[in-house]
Amino acid sequence: MKVLAAMSGGVDSAVAAARAVEAGHDVTGVHLALSKNPQAYRSGARGCCSKEDAHDARRAADVLGIPFYVWDLSDRFAADVVSDFVAEYAAGRTPNPCVRCNEKIKFSAVLDRGVALGFDAVCTGHYARLTRTGKDVELHRAFDAAKDQSYVLGVLNADQLRRSYFPLGSSLKADVRAEARDRGLAVANKPDSHDICFIANGDTAGFLERRLGSRPGDIVDVTGAKVGEHAGSHRFTVGQRRGLRLGRPAADGEPRFVLSITPTTNTITVGPRDALAIKIIDAIKPTWTGRPVDAEWSGQVQIRAHGQPMDAMVQVQDEHLAVRLDVAVTGVAPGQAVVLYAGSRVVGSATISATQA
Repeated sequence: MKVLAAMSGGVDSAVAAARAVEAGHDVTGVHLALSKNPQAYRSGARGCCSKEDAHDARRAADVLGIPFYVWDLSDRFAADVVSDFVAEYAAGRTPNPCVRCNEKIKFSAVLDRGVALGFDAVCTGHYARLTRTGKDVELHRAFDAAKDQSYVLGVLNADQLRRSYFPLGSSLKADVRAEARDRGLAVANKPDSHDICFIANGDTAGFLERRLGSRPGDIVDVTGAKVGEHAGSHRFTVGQRRGLRLGRPAADGEPRFVLSITPTTNTITVGPRDALAIKIIDAIKPTWTGRPVDAEWSGQVQIRAHGQPMDAMVQVQDEHLAVRLDVAVTGVAPGQAVVLYAGSRVVGSATISATQA
């Protein structure tokens, strides 16, 4: 099989590429340049996309003895991930840029280009498992629960999964690092990147303010009474407590949390923790990893990358899902992904559009 190995410059993608070579595939490494300024998305061990990462990926490819190229996808990344991230916050939603990057960049732009060049599959260092039976393929949780990335891969459809290759899905992270050392890969002890890759310093509010500007507005309680002011709704997300700076405390003395964000009036509504509890999730734009589920489906859902799966009943109507949770949860924000699971298998995903108690 002719395999295109996406090599970020980290230990996971390097070992994934090594395993693809060892499995006898014809492997070519590619590093994705996602910024016109290679230092814009990096600070120390945070972020990604630096010249250092490109060099680390090239050195790993040299050790493996495979061809290596750098593809400039900075314009596509800026439009499909960064601009989308900013627009979602401006609309009062809380996006997951890792989900969007997998959907639009790694398994769309890269996969499409790879197929056009004659490659059969894209290999990545994601921790997730694929099982294949003939032409059918299923996406499952990784063996290492702490590293499982099936949630952010839930946006992939069956055709994309057929051309995907995840060699690390049955491994523990500690074993992957040990293997990298044994293979002589210099990235064996390189720290993992974390947080949002294009906000290297972790200052999401500052990043958004530079692009959206400062737009002060009111903070109101559930009755509509003004209880404070904010410097921009993009600084907040549903469930947030810190940074509210309310002008007067609640009558019951209990802390207040962000319940909703309304961009049309530029207001943030706050209330007690109990008011965050929801059991119904409306979601749109579903993607199915295989055959779409029936009109009514029961299984488990996950609403955060490292959250706990929850039992739920899901009603499907064309491009809309109504998810009813067995147990109420808090802090669910529009813009996040809800991913459906049948045991360890990923069934599909959709974007949360609204919630109800």
